[in-house]
Amino acid sequence: MKVSRFRSARQLLTGEGATEQLPQHLSALNIHSPLLVTDKGVRDSGSLTLISQHLTEGSFSIFDQVPPEPEVDIVKACAAAFKHGQHDGILAVGGGSAMDIAKCTAVYVDHDGELEDLFGEDQVRQRRVPLIAIPTTAGTGSEVTNIAILSDPEAQLKKGIVSDHLLPDLAIVSPEMTLSCPPTVTAASGVDALVHALEAYLSNFASDITDALAIKAMTLIINALPKAYAQADNLSAREAMATGSLLAGLAFGNAGVGAVHALAYPLGGRYHISHGVSNALLLPHVMEVNKMACIERFSDIAAAFGAPVHQLSHQQAADYVLERLYTLCSDVNIPARLRDLSIPEADLPQLAEEAFGVKRLLRNNPRDLSVSEILGIYQAAY
Repeated sequence: MKVSRFRSARQLLTGEGATEQLPQHLSALNIHSPLLVTDKGVRDSGSLTLISQHLTEGSFSIFDQVPPEPEVDIVKACAAAFKHGQHDGILAVGGGSAMDIAKCTAVYVDHDGELEDLFGEDQVRQRRVPLIAIPTTAGTGSEVTNIAILSDPEAQLKKGIVSDHLLPDLAIVSPEMTLSCPPTVTAASGVDALVHALEAYLSNFASDITDALAIKAMTLIINALPKAYAQADNLSAREAMATGSLLAGLAFGNAGVGAVHALAYPLGGRYHISHGVSNALLLPHVMEVNKMACIERFSDIAAAFGAPVHQLSHQQAADYVLERLYTLCSDVNIPARLRDLSIPEADLPQLAEEAFGVKRLLRNNPRDLSVSEILGIYQAAY
């Protein structure tokens, strides 16, 4: 029996109305002057009011300069705001970008060297700053993972900091925080969560625990995402998506993700395509290539999607899964082809080389992929 280790935020608070318990948790963590890390979209949507109403006026400040696909300089600006305001804790309120900036800032403010020193696995030595993560999208799972991703504009790549010190002290996952999420973000982040569950289930490092989390996440997301996309105020669909995203985050935070993410990173780094859209474009094509290495597992996925698997062969089940993925992405209006995003076809070989270098993720993938096979996936997606 192989030994498995399970990581998560130190505490999870979930369900409708969970944010109302924020004050007592701030007190327990000795946070009296928090910095709220968010983006302008979340601030303008009014979602931040659901958090700030539980804080003493004048006791906090807001850093809202987080863009989509944030670069390393945003962490440095956020750290400067933290120090200038003499804050004693960080509240991340937003999607994956805001949470990643908050996580990076929390470990960087006490670091004596350069931020770039922390890239890679287990390069962080400590975190003294208390950290709370409150997602406003159902997608990234960043509130329960030990990973943060930043864009490196010079290398035109995405780079990661991987450390258990990035795990928040508390994650608050509440469906009402996602009600103001625009349909396009609901779609992209929702498919991202589904990718997390799928890749965790097919990972070489999956365990019985991550399998159970991933399967439940798939069932919730495949059924709830179209409803959440079509009816922004459907709280039951939003709650199913919030729970599904959380479960998927717990699954991939421990089992890892694979080739879909590895191939998506160069797209975000070079062309600033959102992470969720990049994943969605590549998802069915990577699954098509992977299925021969783990086709029995596709029957489990098909069952989670609602297929009568007792009537299907493994191949038929795999075909059913791929068809559902294509249909889902089409239903929520995610672009179907890379060419629709104005990516030059001549860039595909370079993208393949860059993706092949993302060994941290490719080692999780159930099928070993060569540069030429990766290029073939990009060409199929093009």
